[in-house]
Amino acid sequence: MTSTVGPFLATETYLHLGPEGTAIPLEVDESFWEKLTTGGFNHLGPGPLVSTYDFNEDWASWEQHPAGEEMVFLVSGAMEFVLETNDGERKIALTRPGQFLLVPRATWHTANVAESARVLFITPGEGTSHRPRS
Repeated sequence: MTSTVGPFLATETYLHLGPEGTAIPLEVDESFWEKLTTGGFNHLGPGPLVSTYDFNEDWASWEQHPAGEEMVFLVSGAMEFVLETNDGERKIALTRPGQFLLVPRATWHTANVAESARVLFITPGEGTSHRPRS
């Protein structure tokens, strides 16, 4: 755990938004992903994770979040998100910084990179699933 004041670099520190209005910074180090997937942050309680990623290539998998909608905010670059719907795939292009989309609860989605991009996510991570992209 890091200081709770900052400043923080969004690509190196994620933010857990807790049910009681808490905001806990989480340093992304070598052990972060193992802790996240094995319950190492369960003591924080439910709540979305705010994270920022840089993308230079298409996603290798699909994901879905049953705990709620995911907010995807384009900081720079350009990406196309692909949502799996009852009517087939729906493609949504984010081409201007500041654009965002809301991925509906439990909707499988993936992304294609049109131009190296930085994206900010607010993700309800409880129960998240992944599957390979064919």
